[in-house]
Amino acid sequence: MQIYTASYLLPIASPPIAGGGIAVENGRIVAVGPAAELPVPSGAKVVDLPGCAILPGLVNAHTHLELTHFPAWKVRKNLDYLPKTYVEWISQVVKIRRVLTPEEVEQSVREGLRLCIESGTTAVGEILSDFSLAHLYEASPLTGRLFLEGLGQDPVQGEALLKRLMASLQALKGNFLPGISPHTPHTVSQALMLELNRLSQWLDIPKAIHLSESREEVSFMFDSTGPIAEVMYQMAHWDEYLPAPRKATSTSYLEELGVLDRKTLAIHAVHVTPADVAVLKERGVTVVLCPRSNDRLNVGKAPYRLLKSSGLPLALGTDSLASNDSLSLWDEIHFLRESDPDTFSPAELIAMATQGSARALGLEGQLGTLEAGKRGDFLVFSGLEGAGADAAAAVLERGRLEQVYLAGRSTPRPLTPPF
Repeated sequence: MQIYTASYLLPIASPPIAGGGIAVENGRIVAVGPAAELPVPSGAKVVDLPGCAILPGLVNAHTHLELTHFPAWKVRKNLDYLPKTYVEWISQVVKIRRVLTPEEVEQSVREGLRLCIESGTTAVGEILSDFSLAHLYEASPLTGRLFLEGLGQDPVQGEALLKRLMASLQALKGNFLPGISPHTPHTVSQALMLELNRLSQWLDIPKAIHLSESREEVSFMFDSTGPIAEVMYQMAHWDEYLPAPRKATSTSYLEELGVLDRKTLAIHAVHVTPADVAVLKERGVTVVLCPRSNDRLNVGKAPYRLLKSSGLPLALGTDSLASNDSLSLWDEIHFLRESDPDTFSPAELIAMATQGSARALGLEGQLGTLEAGKRGDFLVFSGLEGAGADAAAAVLERGRLEQVYLAGRSTPRPLTPPF
């Protein structure tokens, strides 16, 4: 057994503890509380961390680690231009992805996994489009959930995709649990969306859907016009599958299909209406915010106040380095705090990136808080002498990430600060 004590302990599920600590054994937390009250059996190693705070490991609820090397690929593939719209960006991603070798993508995933750990992320909700790469996650000390991605309009290709997806789900092993990701309401046919939803229900696993991310999506879902129809569908050779005008929002369309439920993660939710939010709340959907990605792609900003006031469960993700500057959730937290300083408190921001994201992935029983029985994933922040009553604010304002522990084992000290 190892016992870690610090000036401040932020369990997240309960109030901060001044002079608190945790006991870890066999990769699991076995006790949490004031340091003086923790059991210290004979032979236990005690690590005292004065001026520090101990927090749960961060949980990144939405990543695409296959695209970690995207900035370099743009240059190497002679496609280094700045897209002006969401659809232009999608086109750039597709063009680059089509010319990559398996080795290039594998190296990209490995680097993404490393960068996550380096910045204090200990679990991810990863969207995986190339199912053959699953072994890279199985070998990682990270944990989380792999959402195998499904998209397409052609019914024959859809049947083949479902077979591959099902076989890959059944073959998953290691620290990552399975999930499904119907890509978006406009890139997945109605038939395929329904089949993916049935699979989610049958296997009792969550599904992640990019929802109302762009203005172009809003236009397309309403009347089947705009750049998605004129550019994306032509590029994908989906012209014959262009749907009749739905006169719907993405949320109302999915609600009509019966897809929305407590197993659903709505990624982005930038252009949701108050009526959409009411439906998402009623169905128990979790919204995963990716504020820096939305800002980078100039798609708008999610209605944070509306989402928060509705009581919708909220989580936080970085998306990929194709639409972000880093995979650091600390960067995400700081951006959100600066862009909307009066919406979320420091404690709420940290909770979204830990407990909220763990709950979104269906892993709240294992991750996201410092509680007995959970995996020993935790972070040590220094520079917090005299932090006072609001330890969460002090962590965000002047904390320095010193150490990352995964299943009770320390990782090399981060090469760069998280912010």
